[in-house]
Amino acid sequence: MRAAGREQILSAPFDLIIFDCDGVLVDSEVISCRVHAELLTAHGYPISSEQVRARFLGRSAREANLEIESELGRALPDEFDALLKAALFREFAATLEATPHIHATLAAIAQPVCVASSGTPEKIRNSLTRTGLYDRFAPHIFSATQVRNGKPAPDLFLYAASQMGTAPSRCLVIEDSVPGIRAARAAGMAAVGFHGGSHCRPGDAEALRGAGALATFNDMRQLPAMMAQAADIAENIASA
Repeated sequence: MRAAGREQILSAPFDLIIFDCDGVLVDSEVISCRVHAELLTAHGYPISSEQVRARFLGRSAREANLEIESELGRALPDEFDALLKAALFREFAATLEATPHIHATLAAIAQPVCVASSGTPEKIRNSLTRTGLYDRFAPHIFSATQVRNGKPAPDLFLYAASQMGTAPSRCLVIEDSVPGIRAARAAGMAAVGFHGGSHCRPGDAEALRGAGALATFNDMRQLPAMMAQAADIAENIASA
């Protein structure tokens, strides 16, 4: 008997590897959460970087803004997004780094790869360019701005798979957030959870597995083994 909610996953080899960007390819989440918290606080919505992380990690800025505006009972200033982008890009220029070992890991992956991120196209491009990753993925870079609903809805991952000409059941998603894992699972895709970013906390691996990750890891050098492990788990699920 097949496990509920997982019957669409097929065994290896996966035909497409879909990477989240922030917190997976680039170690940006600590920067993003701090800058976001500082700007929201300055605009009358007191919040800590840890609270931003807990509430909005993996979600689009559009959805975060809607939630905040609902609680405030008013719209954020028209220039809020531009201010946030400018502040983020200043910080990225000074401190953003690629996730350790990601370049070598990507070089070892034979399957097609793409990016599916909650960030805006400009933010994704800026992050990947600064860390020397843009050319590895371009033009196969997809943003939540291209779909109606962001993570944890499946829209972005389904869009990416469609654009790449790959069935969802043949995709493996690499994610660091619970909304991202849930989005992958809702799309009928296998997913593994990465918890090696500087923003990660004890308990993140358990949370990612609870959301549906087939396996978790904290060092990008482990990814090939995680891909094989996820394939074995998926094969066992499919044959159960």
